[in-house]
Formats: sequence, structure tokens, C-alpha cells
Amino acid sequence: MTILLARLLNVRPRHGFLLVGAAACCVLIGGLVYAATEHIPVTSGWYWAVETATTVGYGDVNPTNGAGRVVAIVVMLTTIPLLAAAFALLTGSAVANGVRRLLEVGARFPEGSYRLVLGWHPAIPVVLEELAHAGDSVVLVADVEPSVVPGHVHFVRGNPTSEADLEAGRPAGAAHVLIASDEDGDVLLTAVLVHEVAPGVPVTALVSSRRLLRALRDLGVDQVLSPDDLTGHTIAKGLEAPHAGELLMDLVRGEQHRLAEHVIAADAESQPLSALRMARPELILGVVHAGTVSLGVSDDPPVGPGDILLVVEPNGTHAARGQRREHAEAVE
Repeated sequence: MTILLARLLNVRPRHGFLLVGAAACCVLIGGLVYAATEHIPVTSGWYWAVETATTVGYGDVNPTNGAGRVVAIVVMLTTIPLLAAAFALLTGSAVANGVRRLLEVGARFPEGSYRLVLGWHPAIPVVLEELAHAGDSVVLVADVEPSVVPGHVHFVRGNPTSEADLEAGRPAGAAHVLIASDEDGDVLLTAVLVHEVAPGVPVTALVSSRRLLRALRDLGVDQVLSPDDLTGHTIAKGLEAPHAGELLMDLVRGEQHRLAEHVIAADAESQPLSALRMARPELILGVVHAGTVSLGVSDDPPVGPGDILLVVEPNGTHAARGQRREHAEAVE
């Protein structure tokens, strides 16, 4: 019964179990001690303890000596408040859910393009902040407290490994999906569900174990990243070259510029990356060909139709902020 109420009212079951379990222990132990002090059967002691804890008070079993009265006082001062706290938790959660539903009546799912974040990870707050800074609409599906979610994020509280909760985030309509979790197994399971319900949507996954890299890529995940590796390599480069860390942070957190991807037009003539760097006003970091990124440092790869340029461009390049496409203006 406690489990059912907790799920219906969206209460953390652990909290209710602790209170009810503590009350049950008080009833069992109190009934045993009461039976011993009053020299009555144990079943009668438990009957008295339940009668006292629920404040029914039939009066058919009463303490007859000082020890029994002390036990009765202890049971009343412990068990009754514990049960009251458990019911107060359920009642408070029901009221909070009702208020939350009233406040969310006017909340609408983002219109147009949006990024879908599935799951929670220590890096997610920074991701949400950066996406908001870039003007992207964001939908988050995660089993976290609403208080930790920024107000600009459309929040759906649920477990993304559940198909029903996942579909509440409408992955088929997302411009991009980010999957994250403290458990790599949850990332893999969520990726499988996303592949089933939204097979054509680009997916990025955050994992800690390198063993899952191949499995996720075989599943069709476009990009698999390790937050620990990214942090470690950034710090290491900062030690090798004192200002490298600052440069990398400025690239990803710059106020005046942003990173973007430009698809080479189909009718563009093949030319080396160095020629595009000379001709384009933006800072071209590299080119993506057949899923492989080349910086053009040790070679000068030719750029052909369908390749993607990774560039750094000033903020406000697009007229409609927050309505950026996944692949921006074609390079002429």
C-alpha cells in the first residue's frame, strides 16, 4: 500500500519506508516488552501496541503496573509521531503535485527546433547553461528534483529508460538528443529506446566506460564522449602549454563568438582546406569528412561536397537567435 501511494503521489519510496519501518519496529519491540512486563501473551502485546499506535484505544488491554506504563509512554511518544510524519509526507506530496499541475497548465512544449537531454550527470547543469546562452530551446527528461532544473528548460520528470517517460520528451521531433547518466548501463538502454522511436535523430552519448564506445557506435550513436577524458585532456594540454587551457575554455565559453558547423554546398568545387581558410572570414578549425575530423595541420585535405567545416564565428550571425539549424548556411 505504501509503495502504491508513493508512486501515485510521486514521493520518494525510501522516505516513506524509513518512517513506516521505524514505526513498525517500535510496535514490534514495544509489544514484546509490554507483554513481558504485563505477563500477557505476545500476541496480546502486539495487539495493544497497534491499538496504541493507531490511537484507537479500545481500552480492553491496559497497563497494570509501573513498567507497563513506562513502555506505553515510550510507544506513544515514538510510534504515533512516526506514523503521523509518514501520512504528512504523503499528504504534502499530494498537495505539492496538485499545485505543480496548476502551475504547469500553461506550460507548452517548445515550438520549433529544440535539444533533448535524457538523463542526469554532473556535467548536465553546465550543458544546460551553455545551450541557454546559445539561444537553444531545451527539453530535459530526468529523475531529479525540479529545483535543480533551470527555469528556461522544459522539464519532464521521469526515467528516460522508461519508454513512456522517454516519449514524453518527444525525441522524434528533436534536432539533437544528448543521453547522459551516472550509470553507463542506463545510457545504453536509453540509446536503444531512442534508436527505436527516433532512428533518424542525431544522438550524442556521455559514458565513462570505453567498453561501451563500440556498442553505442554500432547502435548508430553519432557521437560518444567521455566527460572524464575531456576534462583530463584539457588539463593536460594546459600543463603542456600554459595558455592552451585558457584558449580551449575561451573557444567553448566565449561571449562574442560561437562554434558552428557549415556544410559544403553540393556544387562547390573541391579545393584544399588552406584555400578556404584564406577565403573565409571565419576561423576554420577543421573539416569533417566521412565522420573523421581533420585539423589540416599535418596535411591539407581537399574539401568536397557534403563535408562539414568546423568554424568559430561571431555571435548573432543568424538573424533569428535560437532558431539555428543543425547544419547552418552552406559554404558557397
